[in-house]
Amino acid sequence: MIKPENFTSEIFFLQSNQFDAAALDVFAYQYSNNSIYRHFCNYLHRTPQNVHSIAEIPFLPIEFFKDQKVVTGEWPEQKIFKSSGTTGQVRSHHHVKSIDFYHHITQYIFESHYGPLSEYIIYALLPSYQEQGDSSLISMVDYFMSLADVNSQYFLHSQDQLADELRHNCGKRILLIGVSYALLDLAEKTKLPPEQYIVMETGGMKGRRKEMIRTELHEVLKARFHQNHIHSEYGMTELTSQAYGVDGLFTFPTWCKPMIRDVNDPLTAVGHGKVGGLNIIDLANIHSCAFLETKDLAKTHENGTFEVLGRFDNSDIRGCNLLINS
Repeated sequence: MIKPENFTSEIFFLQSNQFDAAALDVFAYQYSNNSIYRHFCNYLHRTPQNVHSIAEIPFLPIEFFKDQKVVTGEWPEQKIFKSSGTTGQVRSHHHVKSIDFYHHITQYIFESHYGPLSEYIIYALLPSYQEQGDSSLISMVDYFMSLADVNSQYFLHSQDQLADELRHNCGKRILLIGVSYALLDLAEKTKLPPEQYIVMETGGMKGRRKEMIRTELHEVLKARFHQNHIHSEYGMTELTSQAYGVDGLFTFPTWCKPMIRDVNDPLTAVGHGKVGGLNIIDLANIHSCAFLETKDLAKTHENGTFEVLGRFDNSDIRGCNLLINS
């Protein structure tokens, strides 16, 4: 059985061949210490006594985060992250026991993909998230900027200034991270020179523009920003961890696993290469719920990557991923 006081440090050393055993331990721990999740599991007649594989673990629908306090154990939260949403929507709430642990997770994952943050200037185009506040994405980028070059900054509405900054790069590596509609606005206003920088979209039209499939979005950004590849970040309020992708293929860290469920039977898993609902095991959610049923459509591949292809038609629009296949 896991010891949660040690798990937050041991998680960084988790090997792929240890994942299933660790996930079953976390399931047993959260079943015992998370009343919301336990009631959900009991309703489905799934308990640690009859669950013997990760495919049998119940995945909690993310809607529970809208009107329930989904926590494992009792502790005073340091932060409550809220989903972006749109006007009139109920926002999800993720209670965070340790903001330092959250930041440590985000830094580890980013630097595993892209190297030390100290080598970057970060330019962020995240206006809707800044305006609403309490965003996990803003908390992550704030922390990244504290470790990056001092010239890192947000550009709320000053896209002309951002374009000038990109044109006059002093030789540092640049990460341009933005919500999709804001990156498209920038791309339409100015055609930037072919400099060496990373363009990273976080998804999200948020009702500001017509929805686009990811491949279409990436082709526009590639052409306007003179990039061979477009990078993506996949995260959500209800998760502690993030996945990063290049040209639409995402990878999670070793303590996370994307799994696909049948679109008509949420308790049935489907194999690689088939489109279905995206379930995520995020063991970094040790203090909330590690087993989440999202409203995204996706498919996984044998090499561990996955694609996010859209959303269920009857689900609420969530700001951090609105790239819908048509």
